[in-house]
Amino acid sequence: QVQLVESGGGLVQDGGSLRLSCAASGRTFSSHRMGWFRQAPGKEREFVATIRWSDGRTSYVDSVKGRFTISRDISNNIMYLQMINLKPEDTAVYYCAGSSLLVPTTPEDYDIWGQGTQVTVSS
Repeated sequence: QVQLVESGGGLVQDGGSLRLSCAASGRTFSSHRMGWFRQAPGKEREFVATIRWSDGRTSYVDSVKGRFTISRDISNNIMYLQMINLKPEDTAVYYCAGSSLLVPTTPEDYDIWGQGTQVTVSS
């Protein structure tokens, strides 16, 4: 069974940067798509970014475009989320997830989830 483990969260000031990592371990990693989601207190889980594992094609929610970059290390089965110019509204628990579907469209289409890592941006 594949497991996903996030790391890299923390507390930063408005305008700061963080890089999140998501390491996949266990049986053969076979997700077609990997993604980052986030959930703030009292809010629903929100899509942040996704990457197609085979060719690295990416997409982002509008609110993070130009500030967040999703990438992957195929050799080590690690996904990253580089976040710059962080804002207080980016404060949330960030989750990485994997999908066996070619085009997942909802969080329910992702079948593997990490435990989450807290990102807090102070104003």
